[in-house]
Amino acid sequence: MALTATTDQFPHLIDMLKEPPALVITDSQVFALVNSSIPGSVPLTSFSIVMARSKGDLAMFVKGAERIATLNENDKVLIAEACTHAPLSEDIGREKLPRWLRAKIGQGLTVDISAGLDFPANLNEYSLIIHCGGCMFTRKQLMSRLIKAEAENVPVTNYGVAIAALNGILERVTDVFPDLKHEI
Repeated sequence: MALTATTDQFPHLIDMLKEPPALVITDSQVFALVNSSIPGSVPLTSFSIVMARSKGDLAMFVKGAERIATLNENDKVLIAEACTHAPLSEDIGREKLPRWLRAKIGQGLTVDISAGLDFPANLNEYSLIIHCGGCMFTRKQLMSRLIKAEAENVPVTNYGVAIAALNGILERVTDVFPDLKHEI
């Protein structure tokens, strides 16, 4: 049985269950809340990480997320979005991720944004690329970007994997993919 809940209802839903859920898939933006609301034995991941597994290269994204720990204020990060939506208040790529990164790294961190089909040719000036889930792209389009980044030796991760790394739960949210250990 699949159950859904908003963030304010989630802790109550978990408390109501007679048995822990077999799997929790959440929005990466609320990893901290969801992670603290369920036992460590309950598998946890996010839509973004499932998309990374489906359309991208999850092992590459996990390896790329390791770069977050060594970023400094003099580095430059590219946030790459596949879609061209009008940014909303508290937009994940344009507001939240840059804010979370700067809170961890320092306010001097430079964060550039590319959207839609725009993708910088000068990837080598970036210390890290954080890509969206690519739901508006085909696998081929997303993989093309990953291949370009790899050719320039620029680590790449995606939103969900980066957020998991920033929250210190990357291993937990990727454990649902047992064969990932082979890929890394």
